[in-house]
Amino acid sequence: MNPDSAPPSTPTCDRLRESGNWNPNWEPFAELDPAWTEKFMAMGITPMVSGALDAKTIEFISIAVDASCTHMYAPGVRRHIRKAFELGATKEEITAVLQCVSVLGIHTMSLAAPILLDELASASAR
Repeated sequence: MNPDSAPPSTPTCDRLRESGNWNPNWEPFAELDPAWTEKFMAMGITPMVSGALDAKTIEFISIAVDASCTHMYAPGVRRHIRKAFELGATKEEITAVLQCVSVLGIHTMSLAAPILLDELASASAR
């Protein structure tokens, strides 16, 4: 990018930041190449905003991706479990998602099961 040119527009990245769905680990990509990061993020969220899947299913997939042994992003697991509960998910449904993704590695359960128990306790306390 030419240092004299205006930075590219990044509405998708901006929305992700504003909504609390921005992973701080993405910031170096955005700093190095904001246009590429914008295109990547827009491509990545298309399945979630297309309407092809219902909101609860999107949350289940998001839990599976974030809890998978290749990702293991605890803040995302927590955020998506909370959202799934808000959408009416049961602990049995979320446990089934974690069990499905656990075939990728037992670390999925060791990361996400304690988060599920914490969120159940938190939901009971409210």
